[in-house]
Amino acid sequence: MPYMTNGKRDYSKEKANYEDKTPARAKARAKRKNARRRLEREGVVSKGDGKHVDHKKPLSSGGSNARSNLKAVPAKKNLNKEAQRKKRSKGK
Repeated sequence: MPYMTNGKRDYSKEKANYEDKTPARAKARAKRKNARRRLEREGVVSKGDGKHVDHKKPLSSGGSNARSNLKAVPAKKNLNKEAQRKKRSKGK
């Protein structure tokens, strides 16, 4: 969801969030990429196939990149799952 300030979209805040290059973000991104590469080597997913690599237990909740924690799912399903998780955490 875009950042809003006084009813107007705040592009500077969006850009700052998008370009966040903190070490923690970089490390998390590297873990996600490694998981994708692992399943690509196994032939489970390929570039442009519309699938995401899903962590059964999310990395943010202490999950790992162990093969037993990874599965390939349609992109739409994975994005919906993430949206639902964010909605639940917002309500707390």
